[in-house]
Amino acid sequence: MSEKRVEAHVDDGTAEARIFTPEGDGPWPLVVFYMDAFGLRPALADMASRLVDAGYAVLQPNVYWRSGPFEPFDLAKTFTDPSERERIMNLMHAVDVRRVASDTVALVDEAIRDDPRVHGDRFGCVGYCMGGRLAFGVAAELPDRVAVSASIHPGGLVTDQLDSPHLRAGRINGRVYLGIADEDRGCTSEHQRELEKALTDAGVRHTLELYEGARHGFAVPDHAGVYDEEAAARHWERVLDLFGSELHA
Repeated sequence: MSEKRVEAHVDDGTAEARIFTPEGDGPWPLVVFYMDAFGLRPALADMASRLVDAGYAVLQPNVYWRSGPFEPFDLAKTFTDPSERERIMNLMHAVDVRRVASDTVALVDEAIRDDPRVHGDRFGCVGYCMGGRLAFGVAAELPDRVAVSASIHPGGLVTDQLDSPHLRAGRINGRVYLGIADEDRGCTSEHQRELEKALTDAGVRHTLELYEGARHGFAVPDHAGVYDEEAAARHWERVLDLFGSELHA
């Protein structure tokens, strides 16, 4: 697997990402992988390698670039330490899905467009936690580019705000997979019903799967205390089957 840093110019600065590619000449379908709240780090590179091994190029945008550099988080205490919780929440609240979608287009069309090994006209999205919300939102923002989107233990897809992500389900053209943690205040049974209704009413091809007994963060290996090896393995089966059927078609 090869890794390279890439950049693209956008209207308010320079978007950043890293791209992982298999060895060889390709061509490979593209998957855009949206990070969780803790940022880009080795654990997410390891996760990208699962997709690379399956024959995909993987782009991981740094969705925090507008906030500038930040000290890495200690995952074990970030949400129990008040100052660290405030720091990570400030970063999360500064992320805007429309800007992330714009960054994604710029990175795909500017940073990797000259690489004939990567097919980026239509691509897949996958995201975890915060990234799951972004993957869903970008599918709605870029209906002509996103062929398939997987949101794994996402939160914030259903809110009481006028811009709640589920209210934009009608814009999605691609297929959607939602891997929902059973014990997740960010995606309750009521939220799940709202999501099902919004996607069904919009005619979106979708699957919402509940991972019984799994907690928010179950698929990310450095989420100590909540990582669930069995649930994580199942999610990889679902994601790889999903991308195989939609991106290799």
